[in-house]
Amino acid sequence: MKDKLKIKILFVCTLNQMRSKTAEELYKDDERFIVKSAGMADEAPVHVDSKLLEWADYVVVMEEMHEKSIKKDYPRIYAKKKILSLDIPDMYFFMQRDLIDLMQEKFESVYEKEIAPNA
Repeated sequence: MKDKLKIKILFVCTLNQMRSKTAEELYKDDERFIVKSAGMADEAPVHVDSKLLEWADYVVVMEEMHEKSIKKDYPRIYAKKKILSLDIPDMYFFMQRDLIDLMQEKFESVYEKEIAPNA
């Protein structure tokens, strides 16, 4: 599949170290997507910014608070961007088996309901 046809997904969590990095790792070689990850906190190695948000076809946040932060910090982009929450709490380590299982279950469900019908 050509990159132009792939869906661009930005995974967002707080620090961009556990949840969003795990999601990026899990889906980086998936032929359906081009993926990136970022964090909302100032100390995140990759911080959410307008360029990343504009790049993404879909923004997938780990918790509702991440969506609220995007809405507050980037209202113009928020108004036109599809943001989906996986509702995964910050209690896992990078690539932890429980996180991988939960991430795949929740993301694939969101994909089937929200993304695939529009692809």
